[in-house]
Amino acid sequence: MNQINVIELKTLLEEKKITLIDVREDFEIQICSIKGSLFIPMSQIPASIDTLNCETSYAVICHSGIRSLSVTNFLTHHNINAVNVIGGINEWAISIDPNMKQY
Repeated sequence: MNQINVIELKTLLEEKKITLIDVREDFEIQICSIKGSLFIPMSQIPASIDTLNCETSYAVICHSGIRSLSVTNFLTHHNINAVNVIGGINEWAISIDPNMKQY
């Protein structure tokens, strides 16, 4: 299982080498989000699989890294290049953006 931490994610996003998929629910997105994220709630991932490009690298994020780990496993099983973000957006708020609202 490929996983990255939030510092690695920040670098990859700045270098435009990865697309971030946020699998949290809409009400969570309203609280906080990372600019440029592709929002696909976990429940909609199976129906959205055909919209993802197998040539693109994706990082998958949720609140704490649990849901995103399941989605990452699903995506890699379907030949999508995906990595899980350890600690999720909660860790991003702690380590990268301390002004981000936490929940």
